[in-house]
Amino acid sequence: MPTLFIVFGYKFFFWSNDHDPVHVHVSKGGSEAKYNVETIALVENYGFKRNELRMIESIIEENTDVIVQHWNAYFNKEAK
Repeated sequence: MPTLFIVFGYKFFFWSNDHDPVHVHVSKGGSEAKYNVETIALVENYGFKRNELRMIESIIEENTDVIVQHWNAYFNKEAK
């Protein structure tokens, strides 16, 4: 499970056997969410409150390029 970064206790990661489209998992405490990255969209949410989701989305938006670069490097994809 490659961890991309941790911000304000939110851990952003993907699974080593993940699949397209580019997405990121986020966990903190007992909560977890999954977001598509290139068009930021919440896919799943288990326990995060609305204000937490807004913060997570803004962190993803600010770091989209970093997330995509790590995804492409890890899964040996060509950069778009």
